[in-house]
Amino acid sequence: MRKILIIGATSAIAEATARIFAARGDALFLVARNTERLRAIKTDLDVRGAVRCAFAALDVADFAAHQAVIDQAERELGGLDTVLIAHGTLSDQGECEHSVDALRREFDINALSTMALLTPLANRFEANKAGTLAVISSVAGDRGRQSNYAYGSAKAAISAFLSGLRQRLAKSNVDVLTIKPGFVDTPMTAAIANKGALWAKPDRIATGIVRAIDKRRSVVYLPWFWGPIMLVIRHIPEFVFKKITL
Repeated sequence: MRKILIIGATSAIAEATARIFAARGDALFLVARNTERLRAIKTDLDVRGAVRCAFAALDVADFAAHQAVIDQAERELGGLDTVLIAHGTLSDQGECEHSVDALRREFDINALSTMALLTPLANRFEANKAGTLAVISSVAGDRGRQSNYAYGSAKAAISAFLSGLRQRLAKSNVDVLTIKPGFVDTPMTAAIANKGALWAKPDRIATGIVRAIDKRRSVVYLPWFWGPIMLVIRHIPEFVFKKITL
């Protein structure tokens, strides 16, 4: 039985992943801003088989509140061995191009808040010499593109942070998983029209996340085909890349 903290638990991907954990009889502590949604998700997970499920409200932008919530999760579950960080926002690229405040807000949510959460969690797991830290980054972080480079650069920062953390914690038997989804059909992307063959449902991403955690993977692209797609995009020469639209 895993004792799992899920931050950003009301996101579609996190909720779908929590259902899998619950069906396996894991213990869950859910964190997000919306208390009513958390309560509804808890009720559902209880029915699905979670051995224990509790929750707490948290605005991840309130860095000073992080420690108390982590402490509460550990008390409620009698310890922690797995963390999934799944919160984030989809930046308005145009707004970020014209507003430094908007740009800072996106980095606070999509990068700095995650780093701030990982710092005390990593120290705990390092001291225990065990555990799994799984974090949702994005394929958008593999290369900056004109359509979403504010969001992509925040995710690139997360991926780099996780790479260094993984190397550090490997010596303490702690797994650090970087999750890189491609296009996912969620409420966050509801405004995007013309969803095509490259789009995936949250349940498919959730299955991949749980499999990657179980296999102690370091980096996973979800669905799998985003790995070769991003390999190609990363290797497009810059003189060509500047002339195309992505």
